[in-house]
Amino acid sequence: MSSTSRRRFIEGAAAAGLALAGGPLGAGAARAQGASEAWPSRPVRFIVPLAAGGGLDFVARVVGEHMSRELRQQIFIENRTGAGGTIGIDTAIKSTPDGYSVLISNDNVAAAPHVLQLNVDFLKDLMPVCLLGRQPQALAVHPSLTAVKTVADLIALVQQKPGMGCATSGVGSNQHVLLEWFAKQARVKLDHVPYRGAGQAINDLIAGHVQVAFLGPTALIPHYKAGTLRLLAQSGETRSRSIPDIPTLVESGFPGLTLESWYAGFVPLGTPPAVIERLNAAMNKALADPATREGFLKSATEPVGGTPADLARASRADYEKSARLIKELNFRTN
Repeated sequence: MSSTSRRRFIEGAAAAGLALAGGPLGAGAARAQGASEAWPSRPVRFIVPLAAGGGLDFVARVVGEHMSRELRQQIFIENRTGAGGTIGIDTAIKSTPDGYSVLISNDNVAAAPHVLQLNVDFLKDLMPVCLLGRQPQALAVHPSLTAVKTVADLIALVQQKPGMGCATSGVGSNQHVLLEWFAKQARVKLDHVPYRGAGQAINDLIAGHVQVAFLGPTALIPHYKAGTLRLLAQSGETRSRSIPDIPTLVESGFPGLTLESWYAGFVPLGTPPAVIERLNAAMNKALADPATREGFLKSATEPVGGTPADLARASRADYEKSARLIKELNFRTN
């Protein structure tokens, strides 16, 4: 999809988001302010801009389940996918700012404007609530690549067979960026094979339709433990406690090659501070729950938590880092 077509697609989704939200933003904001004291008096929607089956969807469902009990209102998940996650982000931005539409996003909310070359800054149209977790990406291969046990083995193979396909969860995803960064440093050619979410990508990887992938470890770990795929490296600064036997890309000979995902909650601009405070408290309580923490760690996600200000600083720093990285890589999505 060209940049112009993508922008038109997002604008169309934004218009649809207004209709779903129930009217113009100004009228919605007025209703929201008046209803803030009674919040929540009905179910709350978590808008997830990526497909079901991946790390972001998992985090949203685990946190949402605990918050449903805490707030005594159902938290339901709405996966609004497409355009590198920006369809869901725009849906959230254009929703009524009353606390009943919460964006649960990954770092695409900070990176996508640079990666997709969009003339927007989503962070200016959203209010931070809580940083939920951090997670590395993982480099995986199909076990049919019997000679590939390490990153060095994979590089040697790709040098012999340039242009092997490498799956990610989508065009413009941080996995896509990581793939291009890795290929540049390794001086190899890997053809990008994008999917609309980790669920579809992992199915094709296990089936052997694609033999290499950069994906979040949430979808990969069960299959790694079952022996249906092999993990070669992870992209964090240090090894995740969930997969301590898997080396980092830095350990594998790539200094500075670190790129982690983060997951967080945001609400539309104009949401009442009292509602944000309650949302933040409920999210932090969910993250402190032993069952939630255990579920996170099983998927190689480190629970974080904190204040809205903490998230504001982290997301803005990532926005600036992404701008620098995309420029250095001369990154293109078309």
